[in-house]
Amino acid sequence: MTELPISLSATVRGSGPGVLLAHGAGGSIAGNFTTLIPSLVAHHTVVAADFPGSGATPRADVLTADLMADALVAQADAAGLDTFTVIGYSMGTLVSVRLAARHPERVRGLVLTAGLAKADNRVLASLDLWQKLLAAGDLEAFARFTALSGFSPGFFNAMPEDQLPSFYNLLIKGVPAGAAEQAAVVQTTDTTGDLAGISVPTLVIAPLQDSLVPPGNSRVLADGIPGAEYAELDTGHIVMAERPEQWSRLIVDFLSRHGL
Repeated sequence: MTELPISLSATVRGSGPGVLLAHGAGGSIAGNFTTLIPSLVAHHTVVAADFPGSGATPRADVLTADLMADALVAQADAAGLDTFTVIGYSMGTLVSVRLAARHPERVRGLVLTAGLAKADNRVLASLDLWQKLLAAGDLEAFARFTALSGFSPGFFNAMPEDQLPSFYNLLIKGVPAGAAEQAAVVQTTDTTGDLAGISVPTLVIAPLQDSLVPPGNSRVLADGIPGAEYAELDTGHIVMAERPEQWSRLIVDFLSRHGL
């Protein structure tokens, strides 16, 4: 059966060289990139699109990394961008690599944070729990699992106990309607065969205390992409909450050094 194209809800801000953003599973543009976008729009045209089931984009009947990659390119076309850098986070790294493989003439650079080429056993086990909790509608347990797997022990343990209920409620409110379908993309996508063919400047950023997508996965990306740069942050998976300034600085410096 032929997969039908998907359409995304996107905003375009700034001017200059193009940047596409690819958010993570169970996330959104607002949830993953709010802290980064202000650092980008001063010198770039930033296309920020929510994947199906996140933000204002409705859920899709079929969701794959290929469809998401092509949908991002369509948003770049709509914004008048011939070429662009793709900044992917978590699931968005799978989409970013697949986009570079499917549309190599369009991609000038890649930034891959908390990413993976394919799900290892730890990621698969975590996502199995994700799916079971979401299917049961147990968002309270899902929020606790997110706190345990998404944040470093130091960050989570620094949360005052009397603030935990509001913290969990905040996490619950952030769960998008398409979280299960997006998690399935991570469970089933393998971009390992795409890595060696990437020839554009690439920065791989590994969160060292990431227990959801362990940092060894970032090492696989950096070792597999010719000439890729590798950087580390002492943080859990949700880098934009724990180390937003350091994360932004790494990305802006990389873009500047490579004229992207």
